[in-house]
Amino acid sequence: MSLLFDRLHRHFADTQHVGMAGIRDDSEFVVGQELRDAAVLIAVTERAEPGVLLTHRPLTMPSHPGQVSFPGGKLEAGESVIEAALREAEEELAIDPARVRVVGEATTFATGSGYRLTPVLGVIPSDIEIRPDPREVADWFEAPLRHLLDQSNHKPKIGMFNGNERPYVEIDWQGHRIWGITAGIIAHLSHRLSVDDLVE
Repeated sequence: MSLLFDRLHRHFADTQHVGMAGIRDDSEFVVGQELRDAAVLIAVTERAEPGVLLTHRPLTMPSHPGQVSFPGGKLEAGESVIEAALREAEEELAIDPARVRVVGEATTFATGSGYRLTPVLGVIPSDIEIRPDPREVADWFEAPLRHLLDQSNHKPKIGMFNGNERPYVEIDWQGHRIWGITAGIIAHLSHRLSVDDLVE
């Protein structure tokens, strides 16, 4: 039994009513586009003070080079969002899907880059071996869940996207700049979970 998993599962289920709080849906900017389904894995480590795994995308990637992200990507034919998130985490970080306890799916939202994105929350063992694929991951790190969910660490910013001024959130952890969609997913999670409810 996992106390962290049980508490995450309970609080995650109890907070479905928060809707889109904390996250920006870009549906109005992609009207007329055929959205592609995608999923990411929010992998929470089973520790006394849980962490979350994040990656740096290689500078050679055609989209979002160098940015911090969750492991994830487009759905393949016939896949569910959970299957896709687990497959992508295995491809990018060699996380064995059998060692991920899936808590559930977070709110699906549209991104300005044309994706219908669903974050999947899961718990992984603290001793799991991580082997990043250099073609997809330049580096990886584990940030404390407590730091990420603390809204005082969520700095509001304004940037330009497709010629429009857009608000976004930026989170810094030890020099890692977390922003854009990834920070938005974390901000949304901060409206659903409190570390004080999850750990002793």
